[in-house]
Amino acid sequence: MTQTSVQTTHYVPADLPTSIRHFIGGEFVDSVGGETFDVLDPVSNQTYATAAAGQQADIDLAVAAAKEAFSSGPWPRLLPRARARVLHRIADAVEAQDARLAELETFDTGLPITQALGQAQRAAENFRFFADLIVAQADDTYKVPGKQINYVNRKPVGVAGLITPWNTPFMLESWKLAPALASGCTVVLKPAEFTPLSASLWSEIFRTAGVPDGVFNLVNGIGEEAGDALVKHPDVPLISFTGETTTGQTIYRNCAANLKGMSMELGGKSPAVVFADADLDAAIDSTLFGVFSLNGERCTASSRILVERSIYDDFCARYAARAASIVVGDPHDPKTEVGALVHPEHYAKVMSYVEIGKTEGRLLAGGGRPDGLPEGNYVSPTVFADVAPTARIFQEEIFGPVVAITPFDTDAEALALANGVKYGLAAYIWTTDLTRAHNFAQSVDAGMVWLNSHNVRDLRTPFGGVKASGLGHEGGYRSIDFYTDSQAVHITLAPVHTPRFGGK
Repeated sequence: MTQTSVQTTHYVPADLPTSIRHFIGGEFVDSVGGETFDVLDPVSNQTYATAAAGQQADIDLAVAAAKEAFSSGPWPRLLPRARARVLHRIADAVEAQDARLAELETFDTGLPITQALGQAQRAAENFRFFADLIVAQADDTYKVPGKQINYVNRKPVGVAGLITPWNTPFMLESWKLAPALASGCTVVLKPAEFTPLSASLWSEIFRTAGVPDGVFNLVNGIGEEAGDALVKHPDVPLISFTGETTTGQTIYRNCAANLKGMSMELGGKSPAVVFADADLDAAIDSTLFGVFSLNGERCTASSRILVERSIYDDFCARYAARAASIVVGDPHDPKTEVGALVHPEHYAKVMSYVEIGKTEGRLLAGGGRPDGLPEGNYVSPTVFADVAPTARIFQEEIFGPVVAITPFDTDAEALALANGVKYGLAAYIWTTDLTRAHNFAQSVDAGMVWLNSHNVRDLRTPFGGVKASGLGHEGGYRSIDFYTDSQAVHITLAPVHTPRFGGK
């Protein structure tokens, strides 16, 4: 079964750079040793640029610049309102060029242009949100009448190491950059090596907005080289990482030597549980969007759909028919709903799971490359039914447009299936029974739960997972907590009795 609804053109943006450099201490620079790596576009899989490949020496320079800017520069000492004004100017600049950002992001990642535009606009909103939040930040005060006043002094921690993924790179970079800068930290950003293009735009955006030199530094490179050096650097007290779980485990081990603060949003295999009393039309719309938007390359994808048996056959038939009608093709075409996967390595991984799935479930839609698209990293939206909970496509994160559907008979069975994987990032519950909805939501092993909805974020709420899906939370004041130290200051208002050791 192959996808037949395709768009076959290939759009290439004008004025693409042929080289992508680091940004350290306010200057664009090459790697100290001259190392580079090739950057491909996912539609042609041809090299369109070379990027500087950061090594230990480049990370050392970036961290030194960030440390100097933190120790001696104005940024950590600005009033919150002054930092907020800069962040709003950053948001203005992002909004002013959102079409160009989306164009470059789509070319670099293969994301459909309409979805990339939404991600660019969300990046601007992230900066506005944290600009407002830092001005509204209040420190706690505790009073012991007549004896003591105690207050909390928030202090930016220092140099923050930010390591970001390739699936929605610009937006997810903003998710870390905005609270780190709002808090008064300086940063070293290591973007994903597959998708360095949009990250290269931050440097001019920040410089134009008035971010002092050294506050923002960017080092491109391979995770095992630049990323590893950043994680291990003794002058970087914080690491915020978004990526897959095995990499997160390595980072966890490497942070231990210096007892670094860590925030890690890792992989997911999130369930969507559809009960017989659900609004079936809405559930189908939402679960299709939840796994096939962003090309299925999303950590919160509802890639396991658990359906009550009395509606199972109807759900599967309708879901498969819709999946087979999804428009796959050139990411720059506004009609495209699923574009090209980010890189040939990832394409090969996803296709290997498609082949595994053919031995583990009943193929209802997709299952290969779409007709009419002989080149590029295209995968037809693929639907497997009757998938056992022991199957690899049920247990393992695929991170592509592939979904497994499994029936259940009772609420208890549904809960066991939902919790029966190592991940615990998100869950989606579809039922009109509010008692069941709340009880199920509170029992499911997931950091985030949506009732009768797909992933619709409120930036004030915590974002993060449990089990193998992460460590810590981001979002709202949780992000500010991560990038600041809370120092307790105690003030005595009356004489304090102190035992006189050694006195007579």
